[in-house]
Amino acid sequence: METLKFEVDQESIEKAGEIIRKGGLIAFPTETVYGLGANAYDSRAVRSVYAAKGRPSDNPMIVHIAHFDQLEDVVSEVPEVGRQLMDVFWPGPMTLIMKKNDEISDATTGGLDTVGVRMPSNRTAAAFLNSCRVPVAAPSANLSGKPSPTTCEDVLEDMDGRIDGIIMGEQCDVGIESTVIDVTGDHPVILRPGFITAEMIRKSLNIEVTYDPALFMEPDQSDFHPKAPGMKYKHYSPKADVQIVEGDQEKALQIIGELSTKAQAEGKKTALIDYGRDSREAARDFFARLRELDREDVDIIYVYALPEEDLGFSVMNRMLKSAGYNVIHA
Repeated sequence: METLKFEVDQESIEKAGEIIRKGGLIAFPTETVYGLGANAYDSRAVRSVYAAKGRPSDNPMIVHIAHFDQLEDVVSEVPEVGRQLMDVFWPGPMTLIMKKNDEISDATTGGLDTVGVRMPSNRTAAAFLNSCRVPVAAPSANLSGKPSPTTCEDVLEDMDGRIDGIIMGEQCDVGIESTVIDVTGDHPVILRPGFITAEMIRKSLNIEVTYDPALFMEPDQSDFHPKAPGMKYKHYSPKADVQIVEGDQEKALQIIGELSTKAQAEGKKTALIDYGRDSREAARDFFARLRELDREDVDIIYVYALPEEDLGFSVMNRMLKSAGYNVIHA
């Protein structure tokens, strides 16, 4: 399959939207990461996404919309707390879990009766979604398990020849996937942390938000049924072995130095990722850095842990998954 490369202009974006309506697959930039889009109503197209990514079919996708009028085409009801969150954080990097409309393919939701919906703030994404004229199911545009793509070059690395086209847009600003919030219960529950943090929600709306307990444990792969993307399977992993080192910075860096010296003596190539306390830079850079180090054939990547507060908690969620929860305590 030849993968078409679309420039960011209206004519090209309209052609990409037409491919979606005909059942094809298009990768496109958002403010978080690049998504791999398919018509959310088209079961065959959605199954093609799973095939292109090598993605397990019980891992639900997020439906992307261009405007609020499309909500009724995706969900059967919008809880009041959901509307409050939309009013403040949409368009933006926030996905809401609600009861799905019968028209949305079960393939899109991994067989669940709920669906994740989001409205991206990225201008290219908004133009593309408008051109599709249907809700678009879109996970990240990478091979399943690899670091999420934040540039069109990352997408080409994984998807060239596997999908119909890529919109060759800009680098993603946020750099980690959207915050996923379940609003089907008595209070909102964060299923996947992201750029929109629990503290931001509390300050903006005076709403109490809790975290899904699954975020604090390694789920049993055999019987755990994910409510949102990224909850069950190993994610965000480069070819290199990733090891997280946490604790006092001086001690942690000393341990990393010792481990790196030993590994290099064994003929292994090592690298260090250390963002200090800059969780914003870590969010934007981490996935790109993992891919860069893979291209450099690094064998072991040592990552100094961020403070697990606010955005740092969200980035550490990705770091821990990339390492398979391999943590060294300094």
